[in-house]
Amino acid sequence: MNRNSKISELKGIGEKTEKLFEKVGVRTVGDLIRYYPRTYEIFEDPVSIGEICEGKICTVTGVVFGRIQVSGSRNMQVTTLHLKDLTGTLKVIWFRMPFLRNTLGRGGTVTLRGRVVRRRDGLVMEHPEIYYPSSKYEEKRNTMQPVYGLTAGLTNNTVVKAVRQALDCAGDRQDILPESLARKYSFMPYDEAVRKMHFPGNKEEFAAARERFVFEEFLVFVLSLRRLRDEESRAANRFVFRDQPRIEKFLEDLPYSLTAAQRKVWGEIKADMQSGHVMSRLVQGDVGSGKTLVAFLALLLAGLNGYQGALMAPTEVLARQHYENISGMLEEYGIPLKAGLLTGSMTARQKKDTYAEIEQGKVSIIIGTHALIQDKVNYRDLALVVTDEQHRFGVKQRESLAGKGDTPHILVMSATPIPRTLAIILYGDLDISVIDEMPKNRLPIKNCVVDTGYRETAYRFMKKQVAEGRQCYVICPMVEESESLEAENVMDYSHMLSEEMGNDICVACLHGRMKQQEKDRIMEAFGRNEIQILVSTTVIEVGIDVPNAAVIMIENAERFGLAQLHQLRGRVGRGKYQSYCIFMTASKSDETKERLDILNHSNDGFFIAGEDLKLRGPGDLFGIRQSGILDFKVGDVFQDAKILQNASEDAGRILEDDPELNAPENAGLRHYIDRKISEIMLETTL
Repeated sequence: MNRNSKISELKGIGEKTEKLFEKVGVRTVGDLIRYYPRTYEIFEDPVSIGEICEGKICTVTGVVFGRIQVSGSRNMQVTTLHLKDLTGTLKVIWFRMPFLRNTLGRGGTVTLRGRVVRRRDGLVMEHPEIYYPSSKYEEKRNTMQPVYGLTAGLTNNTVVKAVRQALDCAGDRQDILPESLARKYSFMPYDEAVRKMHFPGNKEEFAAARERFVFEEFLVFVLSLRRLRDEESRAANRFVFRDQPRIEKFLEDLPYSLTAAQRKVWGEIKADMQSGHVMSRLVQGDVGSGKTLVAFLALLLAGLNGYQGALMAPTEVLARQHYENISGMLEEYGIPLKAGLLTGSMTARQKKDTYAEIEQGKVSIIIGTHALIQDKVNYRDLALVVTDEQHRFGVKQRESLAGKGDTPHILVMSATPIPRTLAIILYGDLDISVIDEMPKNRLPIKNCVVDTGYRETAYRFMKKQVAEGRQCYVICPMVEESESLEAENVMDYSHMLSEEMGNDICVACLHGRMKQQEKDRIMEAFGRNEIQILVSTTVIEVGIDVPNAAVIMIENAERFGLAQLHQLRGRVGRGKYQSYCIFMTASKSDETKERLDILNHSNDGFFIAGEDLKLRGPGDLFGIRQSGILDFKVGDVFQDAKILQNASEDAGRILEDDPELNAPENAGLRHYIDRKISEIMLETTL
């Protein structure tokens, strides 16, 4: 057995389990070895009830005090017990687990591990893991247990067993890092490091193993991007773009003027498109800075010169909104171009008609989702590719769309602000433009950071806003998207909120386990104000503009990075109404207050990203929160900024000395990059 062997060759993995592994992207033994834990359960010594802290995961041991009660409706049963030790009594609740009344009713000592929150009647432990009898906890005490990303039907235990087998059977992989770099940073040997990534003995072992793989991941990423750029930079521009007076007339007729930043970026795009080389440009701009209008100008320049431009959005509902806005502007300002829409949910007949219009050149601006890159789509003369919300797309998808034309210009739009120094490293294959100015007519969002005692006041405030005709988002307290509890938590919360708000206010929920069609249906209903309050996970981070949405409340704000919180906040403040963002936190720590205070006093995404970088630093290893900007398997561009900087500098030195990576020391790197550049690196989301 080797790393290329199918996962079904491992003992205990039949056809059904193999398909479950495929759902999480694991097909071979090598894939499994690289399927690192999402986080780790750190089983520390139990604390007394008198020592528990709000907002923390705690482990307590005690005896059941009094009767175990089950209350609520059949669909929303709540099991309540009181755990007692020498220092006090703790209320504990579980949702939809009435059988615990019998399981725990036999008495004896029980150990519980779960998050402690503050409710009206004091501190409560919600939905904890149960170790009964308590001796079961002793088996895990003082260990770090891996927690993997899962799908329905795939258990963590199954993954653990499979990984152990894979590590024992697959043999050592040749280390791809040049020996000089491994020595320079005193990295752990590859074989030892990969074992410690999955099954660390302690935090120190994990930190050492992780550092090695973060560096490797960043080094391969930067080298791949730079080699791609070298290839692309040689492409000559075959398209002739003449100045178009209609664009200037359109800008004059707009009821507002472009900001200085928009004019500057439009000048850079126009110069690129009229130069002798193919454009590869990233436009970074904060939420609401007017990136879409700049992209529209580029699409106009292509269309009015007789070519086609394509705009790819990450969701159908966003694609449809772009189409309606662009079609509306073409009609309103009398611009003689036609826009077309292409999405997966269109009927076969609608798709066929659109394919024909695209191929015949009847539509100049084509807006859609991944449907734009299907084999059946043939463009007459594709000169410009625009991807919206690039951090949701992979380079591979961008390349696939570009492949539909003869080296078209590429314009990448991102609303994820990151410090420029970081952007230069990460977007190594793109020139960078920044729209760092907001339109003058935008009302700044009013922010407040509050503790959980403010929740009732927040609900009253939302009721008042809805009464005035506005809408609200609630990002509910949640676990990671891959966990099966996510859907339940969101539904439970929306059910509770619906009861709180009364019959006159429609509350709905949205989560990652829904099918895309269902998500789109709910977002469209919210857009039409048929739903007044939307309880959601972070899936609404990239969503349609709802100018009427004026309030967003983010529960457990301390669990998110600042960049992601800022992205979520950008769901409101898109219309003429004063908007509000409520950051709710159960944490009392000074660090949390300091972090959230940055958001409280600034709506500038670039400033926030820079401060997040300073605050998080390389030490935030066990809060392992993804920044929402990149989707690396191990690394995080904020927490590992120093490692990224080192990898970038080392990549530069390697390519300077050995541009083709032909030196014997670089052979492993070259082989890995050549083999994986399309398979892995081009799927890494920017």
